[in-house]
Amino acid sequence: TEPKNPSIEPLRALTIARRSAVKSQQAAWRQIGSLLVTTRPALRDRFRDLPETKLIATLRDCRPDQIHDVDDADTLYALRTLARRYLALQDEITALEERMLRRATRANPALMAIKGVGPAVGAQLLITAGDNPDRLRTSASFAALCGTAPIPVSSGRTDKHRLSRGGDRQANAALHHIVKVRMSYDQRTRAYRDTRLANGWTTKEVFRALKRAVAREIFHALAGHTLAPDYSDLRPARHAKNLTLTAAAQHLGVWPARIGELELGRRPNDELATRYRAWLAAA
Repeated sequence: TEPKNPSIEPLRALTIARRSAVKSQQAAWRQIGSLLVTTRPALRDRFRDLPETKLIATLRDCRPDQIHDVDDADTLYALRTLARRYLALQDEITALEERMLRRATRANPALMAIKGVGPAVGAQLLITAGDNPDRLRTSASFAALCGTAPIPVSSGRTDKHRLSRGGDRQANAALHHIVKVRMSYDQRTRAYRDTRLANGWTTKEVFRALKRAVAREIFHALAGHTLAPDYSDLRPARHAKNLTLTAAAQHLGVWPARIGELELGRRPNDELATRYRAWLAAA
């Protein structure tokens, strides 16, 4: 399918709204930290060792009206306001990402099935492709658009490359995020990294090569050369054997909600689907 379609402009609007909400949430978090640093020790020590999630929840539920010291009460009221704003913005971000995921999946399900591509990343890549359809002639052209085309920096017998500093930086950031996710959760990516590092590559060189490979994979999905995975057989197969989501999740080592999302095609994962099918066949 053509990457540029009527879905792109609404997707851009959702992306802009999400980006604004994320920046506002980050600002609220920094303001909370700043207030806690500058407030009096008696109040600061109450929240010093709390992790982010616990701190936000504690501040949200605090009761400034029960503080006898007026100065501490006003400071705590400000902190509670910022914490509630932080959580309200998180609800906004979640709602926007759900809409982005639905729209991006309708626009290009093959792209959204790629490991490491989530709502924000997929939306940005679709926007970049939709804005530059003439740059999707070849994988190399798309890599140059995203700033992942290798540039020679060789001298003498040394043959090295570096990443381009040009191209669409938002698309480049999206590819960088995909590589970071795969570094954490994909065994093949970690094995490639370890092999290259053992051969004397630097971490930057490993990222350069991986981003170029991901750009090639993304290009094939955008150009319609990749088939979207079909998981429609999973739920009927599970029902046919009277198996529950909980039983499947326990066997596969994931949460039941993850299995439900896989069956509905909301969070594609070919590796998990392969293990799931094998378990269903043997059950």
